[in-house]
Amino acid sequence: MIVIKLGGSLAAANTLLDCLNRLEQNYQGRAVVIVPGGGVFAEQVRIAQQYWQFDDYSAHAMAVLAMQQMAWLFKGLKADFVLVHSVSAIAQQSEQKILIWSPNLDELNNAGIPATWDISSDSLAAWLAKTLLADELILVKSAAIDSKLSLAQFADYGIIDKAFCECVANTGFSIRIINQQYI
Repeated sequence: MIVIKLGGSLAAANTLLDCLNRLEQNYQGRAVVIVPGGGVFAEQVRIAQQYWQFDDYSAHAMAVLAMQQMAWLFKGLKADFVLVHSVSAIAQQSEQKILIWSPNLDELNNAGIPATWDISSDSLAAWLAKTLLADELILVKSAAIDSKLSLAQFADYGIIDKAFCECVANTGFSIRIINQQYI
C-alpha cells in the first residue's frame, strides 16, 4: 500500500486537479490512500485561533475538519475515488481503488495524536502509513524540493511539519518528498 499526502497548497497553486489526474493515471490498480492537506481551510483556522485565542484542542479539531473539507473537494473532483473515514474502512476496501482519507477526530484522539500545530497533515499521513503498514509514504508539495536535503532539513525549512521526523522514526516504509510535477 502507498499513502500519498497531497499538500493543501496544491489547490492554491491551481495544480490540484492536474495532480489528481496524474495520480489516477499513474497509480490505477494499486492500493493507494490519499491524505489531503488542510490548505486554505486550515489557514483560516490558524487565523481564527490567533484572533480569538482559543485553545489548541479546538484548533486541532477544526484543522481535522479542514482536512475533511479538502477530502470532499478531492471527491468532488474525482467521483470514482472512494472516501473513507477510518483505518478499518481503509482495510475493508478493495486494493484496486484509490481511496481518499477523511480523518476521524475520535480515531486520532484514541491514537493519542497531540493537539499541536507541530503536527500537520504530513505527520498524520505518517501515522496513517505506519498504522496501515504501508510500503511507501509520498508527500507531494507545491514547493521546490531539493532531494539532497535530510528530513530534519525539510523540517527546518518548513517543508514538512516539526513532528514529522519523530513520527517516522523506526518505521518500515520508504519516504519520498516530491514536487507536484513528479507525481
